Order: sequence, then C-alpha cells, then structure tokens
Amino acid sequence: MTLIKGLLIKKVKINDQLEILKYIPRIQLRLAGEKRKHNEGRVEVFYEGEWGTVCDDDFTIHTAQVVCRELGYSEAVSWSPSSKYGKGEGRIWFDNVHCTGNEKSLAQCESNGIGVSDCKHTEDVGVVCSDKRIPGFKFVNTLTNNINSLNIQVEDVRIRPVLSSYRKRIPVTQGYVEVKDGGKWKQICDDEWTDMNSRVICGMFGFPGIKRYNTRLMFARRRKPAYWDYSINCTGNEAHLSSCKLGHMLAIKTNSTCEQGTPVVVSCVPGRAFAPTPMAGYRKAFRQEQHLVRLRGGAVIGEGRVEVLKNGEWGTICDDNWNLVAATVVCRELGFGSAKEALSGGLLGQGMGPVHMNEVKCSGFEKSVTECPFNMDKDSEGCSHEEDAGVRCNVPAMGFQQRLRLSGGRNPFEGRVEVLMERNGSLVWGTVCGEGWGTMEAMVVCRQLGLGFASHAFQETWIWPGAVNADSVVMSGVRCAGTEMSLSHCLHHGEYLSCPKGGGRFAAGVSCSETAPDLVLNPQVVEQTTYLEDRPMFMLQCAYEENCLGSTSSSTPANSYRRLLRFSSQIHNNGQSDFRPKASRETWVWHDCHRHYHSMEVFTHYDLLSNNGTKVAEGHKASFCLEDSECDEGIEKRYECANFGEQGITVGCWDTYRHDIDCQWVDITDVKPGDYIFQIVINPNYEVAESDYTNNIVKCRCRYDGHRIWMYNCHIGGSFSAETEDTFPGLINNQVTHR
Repeated sequence: MTLIKGLLIKKVKINDQLEILKYIPRIQLRLAGEKRKHNEGRVEVFYEGEWGTVCDDDFTIHTAQVVCRELGYSEAVSWSPSSKYGKGEGRIWFDNVHCTGNEKSLAQCESNGIGVSDCKHTEDVGVVCSDKRIPGFKFVNTLTNNINSLNIQVEDVRIRPVLSSYRKRIPVTQGYVEVKDGGKWKQICDDEWTDMNSRVICGMFGFPGIKRYNTRLMFARRRKPAYWDYSINCTGNEAHLSSCKLGHMLAIKTNSTCEQGTPVVVSCVPGRAFAPTPMAGYRKAFRQEQHLVRLRGGAVIGEGRVEVLKNGEWGTICDDNWNLVAATVVCRELGFGSAKEALSGGLLGQGMGPVHMNEVKCSGFEKSVTECPFNMDKDSEGCSHEEDAGVRCNVPAMGFQQRLRLSGGRNPFEGRVEVLMERNGSLVWGTVCGEGWGTMEAMVVCRQLGLGFASHAFQETWIWPGAVNADSVVMSGVRCAGTEMSLSHCLHHGEYLSCPKGGGRFAAGVSCSETAPDLVLNPQVVEQTTYLEDRPMFMLQCAYEENCLGSTSSSTPANSYRRLLRFSSQIHNNGQSDFRPKASRETWVWHDCHRHYHSMEVFTHYDLLSNNGTKVAEGHKASFCLEDSECDEGIEKRYECANFGEQGITVGCWDTYRHDIDCQWVDITDVKPGDYIFQIVINPNYEVAESDYTNNIVKCRCRYDGHRIWMYNCHIGGSFSAETEDTFPGLINNQVTHR
C-alpha cells in the first residue's frame, strides 16, 4: 500500500494474474449526534476538509464492526438506521457500503464510491460500539491539515499521582493526566491546556469540580516524561475525552521535554460522599447547592431514575431528546462526575406522580437540570412514565470491591460473603456472622460488588463451601440502612466479635440480581374507596381468629358491632422484575376462612396515627396471597391464588385487595372523633428485595366525626417537598436510616 496525492493506493490481484490499482480515500471517523453513551452515535466521515455521513442502505453489523475497530473499540454491539441519532449535515460520503468485517478502514469496503449517494439525511446510520478499547490501539492521523476538526482517539486515560505518597490516597483526586496510545502511557504538554480540559478529565473520573494545583509540588521527578504528540481542545460540556477535539500537533524536542511548559496536572474536587476525611485540603469538597433533583431505583450509587421537585411535588423527566449533556448536568449537580450513560424508556423503573419536564436541552454548564430549557407547552403531554429518563454517572474509584468477595457460589452472583479485615496487624479474609443478616445487608454487599440488587439473604451457607482459610468470623452484628456504599460503613461490632454459632456453615451469604421489583401503592384508590362499616361480631369470627380486630373485641358480645375503617389497596409493580414471596411454596399456609394459601405473613401495615405521630389504631391483616388482579395493556397475568397457583406480582401488573375482603380494614371502634393520619406501609420488614423502598408508604389526612370519615391528601411518602412532608407525622418513607 502506497500514498499518492492524498490517496492510499492498494494493489489488488485478480486470479493471480491481472493487477489493478484501487484508490482508497484518506478518511477519519467520529461518532456524533444525540448520544446517550460516548461509544455510540451517528457515523460521520471526514474527507476533503468536510464532515459527512453514511447512508444506511445495505449497512450490516460487519460494516459496523469495521467502523468501531477503526475508532479503537474492540467490537460493534449494534447499528441503527433512519437517523436514530439525529440528521447529519453536509455530504453523504458513503452509500451501499459492503464490508466483510476484516477491513482496516471503512474506506476499504466496497461502496458506490465516495460522495456517490442517492440518500437523504433521514437515512443516516448510527452504531453502538463496545466500551472496551483495542489493546495497543494507536491513533494514526492520515490528514495533515484540518487536524483541529478531529476527535480524540486513544486507548485509555488515567490520573497518576504526582508524589508516591499520594498513591495510597483514595480516591486519587490529583495527578498527571496520561493517555495510553500505541500501548504506551504518555503525558500531555500543558502549553495549550485549559480549565475546560480539566473539567472533562475530572468528570470522567467521577469528580464534579476542579481546583488549581500547586505546581511547586511537581518537580520531584526522577525521569523525563514521554509526551503525546497532540494538545487537547475540550469545550467543557463533553462527558468523555473522545468527544473533545484534537488541538495542534506539538513541536516536542526529542519527545522528552515540553518546549515552553510542563506536564499537565489536574486537581479534582470530589462530591461530599467521596471526600477524603480528615485532610484539610478537602474542607470545601463539592456540595450540592439545592435539593431539587434526586435519583431513584438504581442498583448502585450514581445511577437511577431522575426526579425533580417542582411546585412542591416530585416528578420525572420525559426521555424525549434526553442525552449525555443533560445527564451530565444531573450527575454533577448531585456530586458525581460526568454521565456514563443517559437512560431512556423507564429502564430503571417507572416513577409516579407528574412528568415535570420534556424535551430538555442543556448547554452543559447549568448548576441544575431545573435551569435547562425545556418544552414548557408539553411538560407532560404525550409522555407517560414508560418514558422516564435516567442516568448512570461516573463515580470515583474507591476500591471497595477489593475488600469483599463471594465464595463457593455456582455463579459470580451468589456465594458466601467474605470480607478483608485487619486482624492482629495484618489483613485477612474471613466470614460475616449470619445472625441477624437480612435483605438490607445483602443489598449493600451486592451494591459494593457492582452486582445489582440483592435477590436473597442467607443466614446459613452450608451449600456454598467457601475458602477454607476464610472460615473464621471477622465481622459480626452487622446492621445496614441499605444505602451504604460498603459493608464496612454499616453498624457492626468492633474488635470484640459476638457470633455464638460461629462461621463456616452459619456464615452470611447473598444472591444478587441485575434487576428487582418495585412495589408502589396507588394513593388515589385508597382515598376514593374509604368508608365506615358497623359489622356485627358474629360475622367477624375469621377476623377475630386472625387477630384483625382491636384489643377490646375479646369482650364484645356476639350481637354487638365493631366499627371498621374499610378501604381498597391497589399495589403496582413498577420495577424491572416480578415480585415473588420470600417463603418457598411448601411453607405457604392454608387459610380456611379465605380458602387459599398465604405466601407472606407480613405484607402491609395499616396504622391510624394522631397528629403527633402516636398510633391510635392498627390493622392486623395476618397474611396475604399475592396475585395479578389486572395488568397494563399487552401484559399477561402470570400469578393467581386459586388452585394452589404460583404467587407474585408481574412487572406492569397490580394486586388489588378490595375493601370488602376480611381484614382489609382498621378497627376504629375505640377511636375518638378527631383529625388523624392514616398510613399504609408495604413490605415493611424488607422480606423481599426491591429497587426502591422509599415509595412503599402512603399517607393520608383523615377526619372522623364519630359517624362519618373523610380521607384526603393521600400521597406516596417522599413525593412532596420536605416542608410538606414535615406536616405529616409518622414515617417519611420506608427507607430505614438505622435499625
């Protein structure tokens, strides 16, 4: 292959005799458009000083493979026709492209010829590449002019601490910026470096802000650095270095010294959750200024459905035009770095309440996504919670995964929990005492290992033979709120352990899942179905046996009445997987009164509270049968109680407990007239793992005059602003802060 007048010329033999010359255009590629990940986008080609697109006619996964590998990604995941990432501009450089998948460049594939196309930009093709980079990938610039138009393509990037004493600090917040190109790490000359470049680099490593670095600390180097050939030009709103442009090619003397500068060093400011303690230099760690945005339903810290506070009520964002720039504003606002992915389609579960924003368009420099322009005429029109937007943010590497492991399981998602702890001056692996181990503790383990949500928590692990040298208990008395980033952050016994049964087969274990259910009670149904019934005692025998009546019922004559506050409960599964009972089928209990099996002994709590939060009456619904009463359109029922059927609640379905069934009430016979708070809590003992426990509670205001009852202002706990929630005593939500 040779080079003549700006074209690559390749000799091609036909039948080992005739030799012809094939002209291969010199091109560069990039991924552009409305991206939701840095490794996807509209395929754009740079040729003769102009960016253009590729038509989707005859495009295949083999062609996508060539595109991705030319950009340095290990492989193609998928491709999309019909301008999924928006319509491009300029020429359509390639049409009817046919690749085998082995070509080094898109220009080597058969096509109509560069610039020959009958397509429109509505046919622009896009690709999704694997986020893994090709080992040893080296950026080769085939264009000597227009270099400032090209995007950065390197194998990897890192922040390397300047001083060796800083290397053990977690997280690493400052150091040299180094890129890996051609298998070698190289530093960058700071001649043309800007704060906008630092902002992008820090964002990639999970940091929302930057600060100036004391350059006097730099010059303790023993070796001369190797410099990369190019400078970097970021605008500051990029989520990833690959979206930045190349700067000028630098004149570097003997590739060892920077002519008029020094190696680039960045100093990043971590979010509060990641700020190292007790170092004075981090006292001004990035703080969230306003509590107007939150994430819900994510498996790990830094991911979730985006919810915003507007007019005192929390609601969601519609995913129309949702992209990395807007997602990055959310991430930085919450104390994380830039966005790793902008999620759409209610991927992290569907929210409740209003859809507050639609067609959000951020510049990338807003302090809050609530400052971004959006379509105010269509904040919720045409959008449902099936289109709820979410984010996955870059978070700092804290090293938590290295201090925990699952051992003995059949797959990487299950096993005995083993932790690395300091004992007698050395680090040793050991087990966690299974006594008191539950779903909340298992949730933290799965999150710490990046394995999603807890599926089950085990107090005995004899089925999983772990590492023999790790049988000893090194951690006991563990109690988690469920939101901790590491098991070591949970309450636990210190140096003096207490585990009567010991480790081994009685050690704690978990099984994890990438998805989880999410139960939400419909507050409007509670409000609309509430009424009072005076029911004679002789008709309440089943209820009496199941302890569903007030304490004075034992002395009530058979011909007397009990006053019952009746209501319906409609419990939706808005999560990503079916809600299944914890108890195995063979342990379900048959109830003669209800004529079916009950799979959960405690599924909801019904409480009537005074305005200062004191409980004045409670429901005692002993147990529950879980089934699909109704489902959203297109979803089939899977669970029913009759005939010893399978029990559960399918995603997109709901289980209705009608007001006229036994124990679907609170006995208020002994309650005096007045104003009260009515509270319902689902899954109160966390028996089954969910993606979000904060939405498991409904609270209503309630007025009882001795004859009639009014239920009003029913809402899901945590769905209003903190000021409004403060006026409702009782639980704010079903998320424990301590136990």
